[in-house]
Parts: sequence; C-alpha cells; structure tokens
Amino acid sequence: MPKPSSSSRSETNDKNTVVKDARPQKSHLQKSIEKLGLLRDIDRALHLPYRYEDETRLTKLRDAREGDTVQIEAVVTQCDVTYRPRRQLLVTVDDGSDTCTLRFFSFFPSQQKALAVGNAIRVRGEVKGGFMGHVMGFTMMHPSFKAAGGELATALTPVYATVAGLPQAYLRKVVLHGLSKADLSETLPEEMFSLQNIGKIGLKPAYSLSKALSFLHHPTPDVMLQTLEDRTHPAWQRLKLEELLAQQLSQTQAKRERALLRAPVLKSAAANPLHQRLLQAIPFKLTAAQQRVCAEIDHDLTQAKPMHRLLQGDVGSGKTVVAALAATRCMDAGWQCALMAPTEILAEQHFRKLISWLEPLGITIAWLTGSQKAKERREALALIASGEAQLVIGTHAVIQAKVQFKNLALAIIDEQHRFGVAQRLALRNKTNYVEHLELVEGHHGSGSASPQGVAPLRGDEATRSEQATGRCKLEPHLLMMTATPIPRTLAMSYYADLDVSTIDELPPGRTPIMTKVVSDTRRDDVIQRIRTQLLQGRQVYWVCPLIEESEALDLSNATETHAQLCVALGDLQVKNASGQIQSVMVGLLHSRMPVAEKKAVMALFTSGQMQVLVSTTVIEVGVDVPNASLMVIEHAERFGLSQLHQLRGRVGRGAAASVCVLLYSTGDAPRLGETARERLKAMAETNDGFEIAKRDLQIRGPGEFLGAKQSGDALLRFADLATDTELLNQARQLAPVMLTHHPLLAQKHIERWLGSKTNYLNA
Repeated sequence: MPKPSSSSRSETNDKNTVVKDARPQKSHLQKSIEKLGLLRDIDRALHLPYRYEDETRLTKLRDAREGDTVQIEAVVTQCDVTYRPRRQLLVTVDDGSDTCTLRFFSFFPSQQKALAVGNAIRVRGEVKGGFMGHVMGFTMMHPSFKAAGGELATALTPVYATVAGLPQAYLRKVVLHGLSKADLSETLPEEMFSLQNIGKIGLKPAYSLSKALSFLHHPTPDVMLQTLEDRTHPAWQRLKLEELLAQQLSQTQAKRERALLRAPVLKSAAANPLHQRLLQAIPFKLTAAQQRVCAEIDHDLTQAKPMHRLLQGDVGSGKTVVAALAATRCMDAGWQCALMAPTEILAEQHFRKLISWLEPLGITIAWLTGSQKAKERREALALIASGEAQLVIGTHAVIQAKVQFKNLALAIIDEQHRFGVAQRLALRNKTNYVEHLELVEGHHGSGSASPQGVAPLRGDEATRSEQATGRCKLEPHLLMMTATPIPRTLAMSYYADLDVSTIDELPPGRTPIMTKVVSDTRRDDVIQRIRTQLLQGRQVYWVCPLIEESEALDLSNATETHAQLCVALGDLQVKNASGQIQSVMVGLLHSRMPVAEKKAVMALFTSGQMQVLVSTTVIEVGVDVPNASLMVIEHAERFGLSQLHQLRGRVGRGAAASVCVLLYSTGDAPRLGETARERLKAMAETNDGFEIAKRDLQIRGPGEFLGAKQSGDALLRFADLATDTELLNQARQLAPVMLTHHPLLAQKHIERWLGSKTNYLNA
C-alpha cells in the first residue's frame, strides 16, 4: 500500500486509524486578506480608504436632493415582491417628512424579515427622483440598512479596496486591529524636521505617523472631503513624505553598499589600443554628447567599485557605439563583456553591427539565444567558459545557469525596462573569483589570457571567507541602456541609485520625421502614398497590433492587412536594391513565426529585395533600414506613447524625408477617448523623446513606464511624482543625513514601508 502524501488532509497510522491533519487550514477570509497583501500589522495600518461614507448625521427626505447620498431613519409602510419586469423587492418607507421606495433586485429571506412592515430602520443610499416603473417620487437602489436607533458615527466611515468575498465590515475590523497593533513609533528623529524647513508645510508637529494614519482611517466629519480626495490634507502629506523617504533611503543605501563591493579596475581609454583602433575603424565621428558619455563611463571603469550606470538616449542617438567602446576597455585587458537584449531581433541587430566593427580587430564574439541548435549552443558555451569569446551577445539565454563566464568585467543590458528584476539580478551575479596572487599590485598572472587591472587587496578589505579560501569576489560593472528617456522625477525616485548618462544629441544626417494623424476612413489615401514611395525606390513599414482576429477587439490583423496590401500593390513594378525591375514584394513578420522564417523575412527587407513589411511590434526596436521612409501604424490609438515613438524611430534613418502615419479607428464611438487623443496629439507635436517621455509619464503614471522593475507591486502607493516633486526633493535631502547619523532608524523606516520590495527597487 503506497504511503499517503504528506500534503494530504489526513493520514493513516499503522492501525489504519484515520488521523486528521493537525495543520490549520486557511479560511477564505484569510486567503482574501493575503491576496490584498495585508500580511503584517503595518501593511494593514497602511491600507488606506479610497473613499468615505458620511454616517455621522441623519437627513430628512424633504431636505434631500436628487443625486445626494443621505442617511435617513424611517418606518416601513409596505414590503412587496414583484415579478415585473423582473423579480425584485420593493419597500416603501416614511420618515415623517416624505416617503421613499427602496428597490432590491438581489435579496434574501432574512432581509425581507428585517424590512417587514412596521419596522423602524436606518437607511443609507443615493436618492433618485422621477418615475421608475410604477413608482413615483424618491427611490434608493440597493441601499444599506440596519435597525433604527443607536448612536451615530463620530467619524466618516472608510471604504477600502477589497477583493471578491471579503466584506467591508470584516476588512474594517482587520484594518482597525492592524492599526492598534502596528508599531507606529517615530522613525524620523526630531531634528530631521528642522531640516529643509519641513515644518513650513505643516507636517510636524501637527501630524505624527500614528496621528496621520488614525485620522485618514476615520476622519472627522468637518474635514473638507476635497483635501482627502486629492491627498493635499496635511495627514496625507506626512504619509507621502514617509513613503518617498523610504524609497530614497533604500536607493541611497543600495548605492553606498555597492560602493563597498570590488570590481575590475580597467585602464583608461587613452591607454587602450583596442579602443583607439575602434574609433579609427568606425565610418563616422562621435557627437559631442557621445564623447561626453564615453568619458563618464570611462571614469567609472577605472574605479575599484562596480559601475551602475543608465545610458539613456533617444532613438538613433548612437548608444550602441558607446557600448562597443566600453566593451573594448574590458577585452583589451583580457576580460569578457556580455550584452543582453530583450528580443532576438534586437540581439541579432547588435550582433551584426558589432561583428562588422570588432571582428576585423581580432575580437571573438559568441552568439547565444534560446532558439539555437544544440551543437551551436554547446560550441558557444565552450567559447564563453574558456574565455576565448571576449564578447557575448544574446537574449535572456545569456543569464541561464549553464552559461559560465571565465572573467566577466562588464554586463550591458539594452532596453533594460523590458527585463524582469530577477533577470537583471542574474546577470549582475555572474561574479568572478580571482586568486589573491592576481590582486597584488603590479602582478597580473603569468599567462597572457589573465585579466589585468584588478584592484590590490588590502587587509582591511578582505573578508574572513576570502582570507580563508585565498579568493576574492569581483562583481562586473553594469551598463543599462534605454531609448525611452527617463523623466527627471523618475530619475530622482526609482532610479536614484543609478548614475545617469544622457545622449541628448542626434548624429548629423538624421532627417526629421513628419507625423500625420489620419482616420482609417482615409485608408485608400494612405495606400496611394505607399505606391508613391515605392515608385521612388523607398521601403515601407505597416505595423498592426494583433496577429489573429479577436472577439474582444475588432481590429484588423497583420495577416489580413498583408493580404489586402498584396492585392492593392500587386500591379506595381519597382526597382529593387540591385536595380532590377520586379513586382512589389510584401512581407509578413510576427512573433509566432519560426525563427528561421523571421530571419529570412528580415534579410529580404534589410537587403532591399522586399519593399513592404507588414509586422506586429516585433520591429519596435533593433531594425535599422535607412531606405525605409514611411511608417504606417494601424490602430495607433491602441499603442502606448513610448511604443509609438519607438516604432516611429524605425524610419528617418537615411537621407530621404520620412513620414509616420498614425492610422486611428474610432469604431462605433463618435470620437477617440481622452487618453488616446492625448497620445496621438503628443506624437504629432514633437519628435523629442524626452518630451514624449514626460507626457507619457503624465498620461500613464510611473507603473507602466517602469515595466517589470516593480515586480507587479506599486512601490509608490500614495505619492504622485507629478504633483509631489517638493516632497521628493525633501526626501532626497533627508535620506543621506538620516543614513549617516541615524542608521538604525533608517533601517526600521525602510522595513516598515518596503519590507521585501527593496531587492526589486534596487535591481
């Protein structure tokens, strides 16, 4: 007889007696509380209401106005169940000044009993007037009610965000219990409030944390509701400052802790022959912005602490060559460099470009993706492990456990916001262990393959473990790149632990892109414009949001659009890249295609043999075809602003004037929604990626902007970066002072507000 599973709810002893599992089973309510993330008392205390109900006063029906939410006490004069037009309970009540009908479409026998004729009840709901069915006068739909009498509430009644099956009454008890049990002692030292004139905005001593939370859970009825709703009340200000301070403390602490780690010390660019050879080999001159950014990275790589830098620059600003120049610093000293991109198309774009620049200089580059054949993968892994592969380029496959670097000095992550936190941490954790012998100043090992530029190990720096094993841990430098510029408030908050470099200048020769917003009723005009471009020898992108039909979204799909364009352009003869006359070739590219098929389509379009590419957003980044001068984005209202800007950046890469057509559809709606209209307006008004990013933050908020950085959790629940800049500035100034002079209180503050989220914040 097989042994029962330890996870079963009961188990059998030797005498075949059934013994109940002694482990306590979580109730439905407990599971719901955990689903809300209310695990600690402090989490429950910080679960603040999103609105309030006023149960502190009674109103006479004669004084009520339609649309008011009021609380009345009245006597039931009639209670009937009717079945026309559907089953419902109609209850008439009289408060001595007027009558009102309570209407319930969902009800239980116990509710009918409580609403029996002659019962006095207290009712709260929204008053509606006019004729409803056969009922004249005031009506309340599904109001809350209880027996009349008893004391009125002395504070506004909180209404909390909840989940299905978790009633407000139970949640209120849980929050109140958490509020009474949580440690709400002050973590901000008294002298902190004299710094930066914090007292001027009424944060102290009017509201301590404890008093602010108590007030926001149960505000007095005389408070201006507007100050609670827009979060300008001093109690809200106190909470937002505390939250922002926790974030700044965590970021500042992470930066200080990284400064204690050791990383390879690399020679400056001036003393780097490979760096100089690459500068001479590339067929263009660096812009002033690129030179400035290179100098910032160069300085970081000469330090013994790991670089943690974000390189931001608009689409086409030349981030790749900056990354390549940084990589030469490592490779020239015998170290390895890894470059990771979020998609295979982008990774392959980097691979082709870097091979053309670096292979002639004698650099061995390994290619690593999840779609590789087993033999190719084994060969690549062997090259990486031996150190023969000086540069490794790939997708998330680069961070898998089987990938062992011999000596990784620099990790470069492109489009870093599209990677999960765990993925970024995994690449940073590809650490090196170097023998102490190599750490003696001036000694770099006997073999030519041994890496150079390791900081000398001083006795006070070595941990006991390192002294015992004779090995020292070195962390690679980290360079993250993004073509989605980071607005200033985000750089000050979520990226406060990073050093940020900005390429704010486009290379000469990039033509401005004209953006046109066009209704899909003019689809035929757009196709005619495509014909004109093709006859001029140009190429065209047409981007669609979906691959297949969706019942939820009535959108054209890439397959259907591809078929339509094949018919519409089938009679056209054009010159291809080789100068030969051919019929227009329309290609299709989407994420579900086999990798080999994707590569074949991209090769045809890149070479100029294919004139039109119908694609989903897989071409958002990483595609560089200078001859493409027209981008059509279908159902543009469905795309995010930064995504639209990235797609637009696929054209305008050559000398020809380029156009981006935002083809929108209103469907059955008479006009576009407010958010979609704002996005399209922003695209038409500016090509500046920094202005686009600023507007994107205003429209969407930071959550989507940061991608997977938050691991699904909103790290700022209360503060608003768009309106709380002054509080953010104060938190930035307070954090280093508090960490230096009150480290224990700082740690307690971080734990209170962030708990386990600090790893995600600092990834």
